[in-house]
Amino acid sequence: GLVIDGQTLNIIFQGGLEEKFLALTKHCRSVLCCRSTPLQKSMVVKLVRRQLKVMTLSIGDGANDVSMIQAADVGIGISGQEGMQAVMASDFAISRFKHLKKLLLVHGHWCYARLAKMVIYFFYKNVSYVNLLFWYQFFCGFSGSTMIDYWQMIFFNLFFTSTPPLLFGVLDRDVSAETLLTLPKLYKNGQ
Repeated sequence: GLVIDGQTLNIIFQGGLEEKFLALTKHCRSVLCCRSTPLQKSMVVKLVRRQLKVMTLSIGDGANDVSMIQAADVGIGISGQEGMQAVMASDFAISRFKHLKKLLLVHGHWCYARLAKMVIYFFYKNVSYVNLLFWYQFFCGFSGSTMIDYWQMIFFNLFFTSTPPLLFGVLDRDVSAETLLTLPKLYKNGQ
């Protein structure tokens, strides 16, 4: 691991040592920046996003973490004694740091699996509808007449676009929460 303070970060950013800093951090399993300013926090996140071209996640609990949370791809705010500024600027909010594991491993896995299934479902819905219209044009001699009444088309899109995502969002859980917490490697399968 690497622990770096705000003064050292200041030297790195002013001296043009960003590439060497990133080369060093690639060999570490974790990097902890302590006693740094809000600007330095956001600069570290932007540096990692720009140079390494990876997705970043920032976690903060106070007003000094807002710029870092906003600079990251995904921001998590922890509501605490320092106020609600981090929660208001974040994508996800949790009440305690211990809930982070469940948010990432359980809800992240479920959300990823649901979105992947819904993308496939939308392709299926659109292909089936366009295929139906295509073959109907052979039947009517390519006259451009509509096969389906206007209201039926509205209800088709309403029921096939709205109802299944709601059902998937509420009911679909491919693996139980206990299994996902005990086997964190399952999160990597979706990637």
